[in-house]
Amino acid sequence: MARSRLSVRRLLAAGLTVAATAMAALVATAGPATAATTPGIDVSNYQGSINWTSVRNAGIQFAFIKATEGTTYKDPRFGANYVGAYNAGVIRGAYHFARPNISSGATQANFLASSGGAWSADSRTLPAALDMEANPYSGGYCYGLSTTGMRNWIQDFLNTYKSRTSRYAVIYTTTSWWNQCTGSWTGPWANHPLWLARWASTPGTLPAGAPFWSFWQYTSTGSVSGISGDVDRNYWNGDRTRLIALANNT
Repeated sequence: MARSRLSVRRLLAAGLTVAATAMAALVATAGPATAATTPGIDVSNYQGSINWTSVRNAGIQFAFIKATEGTTYKDPRFGANYVGAYNAGVIRGAYHFARPNISSGATQANFLASSGGAWSADSRTLPAALDMEANPYSGGYCYGLSTTGMRNWIQDFLNTYKSRTSRYAVIYTTTSWWNQCTGSWTGPWANHPLWLARWASTPGTLPAGAPFWSFWQYTSTGSVSGISGDVDRNYWNGDRTRLIALANNT
């Protein structure tokens, strides 16, 4: 989900999970989407101006919205999208595109939290998502970090975001990237919801140690009323009541 998102995320395919205490009622499955799933989207400046009332009327119930990237980039449509989604009754969350080779995880977590990616218990705000995927810039697929270095970077980000907001961040990734670049690290999945990227008819194999997916991005070429052109489509692994529970940390 980078600025050059179409070329980058065609490299992707898989992974995310949820805190056991907060998500006790979540369906623990890696199988195909069922009637218990809830439809959503993710968007950025790439989608242009969005009619959020039309999006909500089309049945979309949640959206992850790009807020930041690296240490300086702020999505120019984040404010309009974040407020527009809320006002239309769409449960929304911010996301940050990680660039682990340009600063510490803590620096980027603070940038996100200070740029609209914080959290409030208002039934419509999800904890923010950390977008971990193949490097679209120079520096190598895994940003030039060793598996230990990548684990440390991610943990630094997650710890800082938790300190700033009291919430466990969602993690967006693919199974292949996660297993290769973190060395099949299982540490985050006890608490952090998994947002799996896999453009297919089933979620497939999850990242190492993930017991289930919480969100699943299943296509990059979806169509939704109120949005011009293609948009990423997602499922939440549960009903709207459970999604609101995640939003409120209850």
